[in-house]
Amino acid sequence: MERQATAMTHDHAPHHEFDRGYWERHWGDARPMTEDPNPHLVAEIADTTPGRALDAGCGTGTEAIWLAARGWQVTAVDITAAPLEQAAERAARAGLGDRIDWVAADLVDWEPSRPFDLVTTHYAHPATAQLDFYARIAAWIAPGGTLLIVGHAAADGHHVSSHGRPPAEATATAPGITARLGIGAWTVVTAEERQRTVIDPRGRSLPLRDVVVRAVRK
Repeated sequence: MERQATAMTHDHAPHHEFDRGYWERHWGDARPMTEDPNPHLVAEIADTTPGRALDAGCGTGTEAIWLAARGWQVTAVDITAAPLEQAAERAARAGLGDRIDWVAADLVDWEPSRPFDLVTTHYAHPATAQLDFYARIAAWIAPGGTLLIVGHAAADGHHVSSHGRPPAEATATAPGITARLGIGAWTVVTAEERQRTVIDPRGRSLPLRDVVVRAVRK
């Protein structure tokens, strides 16, 4: 799954199969554009009491490492092994190897052994419907726990890639996400779109429109 804002290419085909083969091809030549954590994670979670966290579709582990450095015990899952190897090396260098469990698995099939206090995902695209994926990972949160979703906003004309844009099936809206969760079971803290600028590997400033949803399980 795509985890980082990377210099990746979205083909212009009308549909993408975001399966293991797709992500193995992607991680064969793509790298994170930055080692800084997603700014929405920092803004939304920095003051949350640490506990057990899941980084769903963790890629090269930037957010997992940031969480571990702040006291979280992290399970970081990605569909391909290659980025996890890079992530584990970075975590070890930072002295955080014992705080992160790196798991190579497809989140469409994988099941955790116990619920989490935080589940977060950043631009993860599964081989299933995007909203179904969000509902699936939300089910793994303990009562009182937090869900943080950062994704590509629907009808967004831009992506950090220098080629194309996110296909429609990889985008979402804040109302669509919260409706899929079921408001009665959640307290929605944040549900909005945010515009920001990223710098691509060639030094160009590119606009990016994100959908950000943070909700707490009742």
